[in-house]
Amino acid sequence: MTDSSLLSSLLDALQLLLLGDGKLWSIILVSFKVSSLAMLVAALPAVICGFLLAYMRFPGRRLLISLFNTLLAVPAVVVGLTFYILLSRHGPLGDWKLLFTQTAMVLGQIALCFPIMVAMSHAAFQAIDLRAWETARTIGAGTVQAFMMIVSEARYAILGAFVAGFGRIIAEVGASMMLGGNILHYTRNIPTAIALETSKGELSQGIALGIVLVTLSFLLVSVLHYFQGRGQIQ
Repeated sequence: MTDSSLLSSLLDALQLLLLGDGKLWSIILVSFKVSSLAMLVAALPAVICGFLLAYMRFPGRRLLISLFNTLLAVPAVVVGLTFYILLSRHGPLGDWKLLFTQTAMVLGQIALCFPIMVAMSHAAFQAIDLRAWETARTIGAGTVQAFMMIVSEARYAILGAFVAGFGRIIAEVGASMMLGGNILHYTRNIPTAIALETSKGELSQGIALGIVLVTLSFLLVSVLHYFQGRGQIQ
């Protein structure tokens, strides 16, 4: 590809973004809708799980910690394959008819972001002295109230965990492609659209969506650094 054609594709990409191309923004909205829903479902259970692993002692605790740390390295395509087998017509959950739907994409993304948020929440809670929990319980705080006090102490690190989890799922391709089927206006999100448009030679839309992802990645990293800095100041 010549420099002139690359420049032309870049200018076309900027034009698509600025003029509000319907197809392009439909893809962007699907991405944010699915990933935001996955985060909303996974956030509270992940924080509770991280808290339990940090402060409670029970059989299998170390095994669970090792399991979540191991799941951090599982590729998105393996997660997609696992859910594909479960949700396919002949799979154990085939009667639910969820394959190639946004719900299937949400399930896959929950499986991807949950271990990250658990591991980072666990680390955040471990950084707080166990005596803070014991003190809260001693002065008469209920379990939920004491939990909220500890969460408040670790809030910046926990918000950083949410940012990292969202960054993991908004840009993944494998699970979304396998579980969503890349259906336009329904399950086609930013990463799968980039893969499709690039393979078709439609670089303008691929570059436009790439700009959105790069911009989002920059914002997520900036927010993560901000929260980490606030936590260190405290």
